[in-house]
Amino acid sequence: MRNNGNKTRRQLLKMSAALAGAGVVAGCIGNSDDGDDESTGNEKTDTESTATPAPKTETKTPEETPTQTPDDSGDETGSDDSSSSYSVTMEPVGTLEFDSPPETWAANNGSWADMGIALGQDPPEAVYLTGRYHTQLYEEIPDVSVDKSDMKSFWADELDPEEFLSMAEDVDVFVSDPNFIIGRTGDWEQKDIDRITSTGTPFFGNSSFSRGYEWHDYDYLSLYDAFEKMAELFQEQERYAAFEKVHTELQQRIEGILPSEDERPSVAIMWPKPTEKPEKFSPYLIDDGTSFKQWRDLGVEDAFATTDVADFHAGRSRVDYEMLLEIDPDVLLLRGNEAKTAQEFEDTLLSFMQDHNIASNLSAVQNGDVYRGGPLYQGPITNLVMTERAANQVYDVEEELFDRQRVSDIVNGNF
Repeated sequence: MRNNGNKTRRQLLKMSAALAGAGVVAGCIGNSDDGDDESTGNEKTDTESTATPAPKTETKTPEETPTQTPDDSGDETGSDDSSSSYSVTMEPVGTLEFDSPPETWAANNGSWADMGIALGQDPPEAVYLTGRYHTQLYEEIPDVSVDKSDMKSFWADELDPEEFLSMAEDVDVFVSDPNFIIGRTGDWEQKDIDRITSTGTPFFGNSSFSRGYEWHDYDYLSLYDAFEKMAELFQEQERYAAFEKVHTELQQRIEGILPSEDERPSVAIMWPKPTEKPEKFSPYLIDDGTSFKQWRDLGVEDAFATTDVADFHAGRSRVDYEMLLEIDPDVLLLRGNEAKTAQEFEDTLLSFMQDHNIASNLSAVQNGDVYRGGPLYQGPITNLVMTERAANQVYDVEEELFDRQRVSDIVNGNF
């Protein structure tokens, strides 16, 4: 429950926004699509919008008395002087100015949610789909956990502006690219975004998990570029720097385990349809998006890169077993199954394919090299876990590639 000071702040924010009379972003409706219909249940669509980028504008919040939270060691983290206003700039939302770091927030997906946790923040009040925020991965890190039981999913059957307006009463920022919403939903207009931002709760985000969308004609961000922007938003630059060092050490360890290029496997990353007994697949080409970071870092060969297969994000393409037999990748990486353990995955997906009259002829199936492909959305913590898991899958690396206790210490402020 928020205290009276926060409630007063929300009232002031709304008053300030009403006087300003302008939204944070602008754009236009693009061509919406049906999304990743491979998903079922809470594994909702991962597709993004087809909206145009927003001009750079500035949103200012009214002054308030800032606070800082001491860490467990008694030392303050983040900004040394949060009494001064600060600004953060990110395309497509432009420059936002704050008088103190946001205290409550909502996020688009697990990438941004994980960044917030890495920066020592409380979990977001809501994400678009809680089922795609894979908090079970935190079990790898001591003393780090997130309880999703009270976390809200924005996306039931559709995104509703009224839900955002209601949530705007309770959060200080929506960590989400507004262009995602406009094009993805089809019934949203710029005026809906403007209504939400007029409450004083701005949008802050840049969709960068994939680079297969033509509508995204502004700068993409790498995982750590986006993470650095989040650190600026929450004034947790010291935590970011500590995480960046862990990431650098991981990259150095990766260099020591990589085989020569001619010994690296070809991999096919796909979304199975149906999820557990697939007959067709949505193919993903490894691009520079954050979704594929671990595979780029491990230097695997993209089995689709030298074929005529189009990326699902760009062309809604499908491949079947006959086409896969022609390509015959060394490794199959199947998404949409992150809720399963490795054993559960083998007992369902791999078992089905081993008994399938066509799939059983694939080299990857015969060799047991069919694995969970990792989530579409990953942040700095989950990427560490996913990279280590991927190294085990494709290179049989069994050693730990990052210091779990160090990650825990950073998250908990002991650094």
